[in-house]
Amino acid sequence: MDVYDTPTPELQTMPLGLYDVVQLALLAYFLYSLVSMNEVSARYRPSAYAAVCLAAVAATAYALLYSDWDSGFRLQGEVWVPTEEARNSVGTRYIDWSITVPLLTVELLAVCSVAGAKARTLRFTTMAAAFLMIVTGYLGGQVIADGRDRTALVVWGLISTVFFGYLVAALVGAVRASLPTMGTEAATSLRNATIVLLGSFGIYPLIYSVPVFVDVTPAWLTAVQVGYSATDVVAKVGFGVLVHKVAKLRTAEDVAAGIDAHPEPVWSSHVHKSDGVLPEVRWIARG
Repeated sequence: MDVYDTPTPELQTMPLGLYDVVQLALLAYFLYSLVSMNEVSARYRPSAYAAVCLAAVAATAYALLYSDWDSGFRLQGEVWVPTEEARNSVGTRYIDWSITVPLLTVELLAVCSVAGAKARTLRFTTMAAAFLMIVTGYLGGQVIADGRDRTALVVWGLISTVFFGYLVAALVGAVRASLPTMGTEAATSLRNATIVLLGSFGIYPLIYSVPVFVDVTPAWLTAVQVGYSATDVVAKVGFGVLVHKVAKLRTAEDVAAGIDAHPEPVWSSHVHKSDGVLPEVRWIARG
C-alpha cells in the first residue's frame, strides 16, 4: 500500500504558508537555545552544567529537526508533499526529550536543599522516571503501529502518565522541603520555576493525545509542531532563567550568612544582592 493512501500525522501534504510557519518555529527555538546558557556559583554549579548540556543537546536537535523538515518535503505545484524522511522529525524530538527532560530535573534539584544520599537517590529516580516517560510515549506515538493505533496511543500514554505522576510527586516534595530554607524572593522564584516546569510537562501529553480525538490535518500538524516548539522554549529557556535566578539569590544568601564564598558581586534583576567574597578573605574575617 502506498504510504500516502493512509497518511500518518507526519506524512501530510502541506500548503506553502503552513510549511513556512513550522520552519520559522523550529529556527526560532534553535536560536533561543544558542543564547540560553547560564552560569551560577560554585555550590549550585550542577545546575549550570545541566543547563549548558541541555542547551547544547537542544540546539543540535533543532538543527537536525530543521534539516529533517527541510529535506522531508518536496514542492509539487502549490503544496509540499512529504517523503518518508518527514517522520524523522518526530523521532528526533523524542531523542532530544529523552536527554533534555532528565536534565531539567537535575537543573531543578540542583537549587533545592536536598543533600547527601537522599539527593543522589532522588536525582537518579527522577532522571529514570523522566527517561521512561519519554520512551513509553515514543512507543505509543511512533513505534506501535506507526502511531495509527488509537488503542496503543491510549495504553502507552497512560503508562507514560504513571512516570509523569511520580515526577510531579518527587519534584514537588523536594521543592516544598526546600522552601523554608531560603529567603522569600528565592522561594518565590523556585516555586515559579516548578510551576513552569511541571506545567510545560503537562502540555506534551495534551499534544500527544490529539490523534486520539481528531483526524490530524495539515493545519493540526502545523499546530502540533508549533506547540511542541513553543513548549520547548518555555520548558528549557523560561524555566532555565528562573532557576538561574534562584541560584543567584541563594548564592547571595550564602555569602551574607558567611557559609559560602563567591568571588563576584551578585546581581539579580538589576539589584545588588551581595559583594564578592574570596574564601581567604572570609576566613581572615572570621579569625
